Amino acid sequence: MTMSVFENAQMVQKLVREAVGRREPSHLPCRLVAVSKTKPVSDIVEAYNAGIRHFGENYLQELHDKSHDPDIVQKCPEIKWHFIGHLQSNKTKLLSKVRSLFYLETVDSSKICDKLNNEPAFSADVDRKLKVLVQVNSSGETQKSGIHPSEVLSLVEHIKSNCPNLQFKGVMTIGSYSHDYATGENPDFECLLKCRDGVVDFLKCPVNEVEISMGMSNDYLHAIAKGSTNVRVGSCIFGSRTYAVT
Repeated sequence: MTMSVFENAQMVQKLVREAVGRREPSHLPCRLVAVSKTKPVSDIVEAYNAGIRHFGENYLQELHDKSHDPDIVQKCPEIKWHFIGHLQSNKTKLLSKVRSLFYLETVDSSKICDKLNNEPAFSADVDRKLKVLVQVNSSGETQKSGIHPSEVLSLVEHIKSNCPNLQFKGVMTIGSYSHDYATGENPDFECLLKCRDGVVDFLKCPVNEVEISMGMSNDYLHAIAKGSTNVRVGSCIFGSRTYAVT
């Protein structure tokens, strides 16, 4: 029997709460981001009504359009949007026009950070800073965006020193889709944890001030067990995606 988006959203939220409850109490809570790319507004409203507040999009134009959709504006007043796709440097203006933008999870160069920092919509005022995560290419796959783990600290330093209109919040990875957990721990998760620990040492800050965004539909429960503070779940909530054939 096929479950509705509402039922799936409730189930995933329950599984996330249970997984968080099994780990050490010193960990930060874990945020559930429902990845709604290619899905209709009606599905987003349904997931919102089930209790989800954070939604992620991979395509910037789609994110912009959905954030301004009258139904979402009216029916989802507490929605918080995450951009989780690759951001081109000539698209920062469009990103700055997204309503209720909560996080940009994919910064991977000083160039893109400088462009964002210069957008008038973002400012050093606490309420107008753009919260960003540094994307790490933990698997080394050439088709994936993100910086090499060895470059994380230099980019974090650049953000902290040169981009007052951005707020560094943590690190993020997509990782390999094909890890077999029967062979051991996920090396992408281990890599991101090491990057997080390196940032904590570098900034001399409490560990709970640096977020870890890792885990998707196929491995989000494993990611939570390892300490993820932000999981991005799409198909488990909205079902498989249909892409237009061109």
